[in-house]
Amino acid sequence: MANILLAGGAGYIGSHTAVELINSGYDVVVVDNYYNSCPESIRRVEKITGKKVKLYEVDVKEKDKLDKVFKENKIDAVIHFAGLKAVGESVQKPELYYRNNIDTTLTLLECMKENNVKKIIFSSSATVYGEENKVPYTEKMKKGTCTNPYGWTKFMMEQILEDTAKANPDMGVVLLRYFNPIGAHESGLIGEDPQGIPNNLMPYVAQVAVGRRDHLTIFGNDYPTPDGTCRRDYIHVVDLAKGHVKAIEYSLKNNGVEVFNLGTGTPYSVTEIVETFQRVNNITIKYEYGPRRAGDLPESYANAEKALKVLGWKTEKTLDDMCRDLWNWQKNNPNGFRD
Repeated sequence: MANILLAGGAGYIGSHTAVELINSGYDVVVVDNYYNSCPESIRRVEKITGKKVKLYEVDVKEKDKLDKVFKENKIDAVIHFAGLKAVGESVQKPELYYRNNIDTTLTLLECMKENNVKKIIFSSSATVYGEENKVPYTEKMKKGTCTNPYGWTKFMMEQILEDTAKANPDMGVVLLRYFNPIGAHESGLIGEDPQGIPNNLMPYVAQVAVGRRDHLTIFGNDYPTPDGTCRRDYIHVVDLAKGHVKAIEYSLKNNGVEVFNLGTGTPYSVTEIVETFQRVNNITIKYEYGPRRAGDLPESYANAEKALKVLGWKTEKTLDDMCRDLWNWQKNNPNGFRD
């Protein structure tokens, strides 16, 4: 079976994808510098799957160290998760985001070329649709104007990968545009464990529920949506991980560039999410409304028909599942992997 390198594989999406790949018979090699993750997540992956995972503490920007990983392992394909991902931080530290996210991509591509690896799956984002496109987003739309440096790095990395594939016709590139991954593995052993104050809604909700934060502030309740709060396409992280397995299957058989949305196609408002979390878990979340946050669009959701048609992938888990699994992870690991 194929050997898959997960760059940034100890993080939230990477660790869940490792589980699904191993359960589908693949071997995985994980490279991570633990900037926003920790080795404990991979120990938990081993516990869930009953398989040993090859793990390297390497910054993907360090070419010599990364090349050594390629030389020591016969890699068939790469999944590129490595990157900084906080929208707010990217606005404050743009040069850090451009340097880190673009450097990791270029270094990976150089190592792949030198070691004759021709298949790469890239963690892109719905942010590349920008402000101009109308929802639901389809893969045929032209990329839009991004609202923050994080989004622009995804936009640029997609371009770098497309140009590289154009210059190398035997290359296979799959760009996966994620919507909003939430939830956790049903075992409660792995989940999202942000360092510091969470930038995303659901980890913040879970930390309020477990007593680590006093209350949640919902940014803006005057948007042109049914209840005034932003609407997003939330996808269970296990469904998202399974999408990567399908993308690997596809890329090993096909060359060229393909883009897929990974989302449910159903938007939920921030208020709906908080209320669902309370109902499913029988818990009260203290929350208040605050002013709008810069860069937030009123609505963002996918048309995911292409992934179904081409990859045979669709989401299976409900919003109730997402909220239940998230709480199962957080209540069993109140301090994340540092418990």
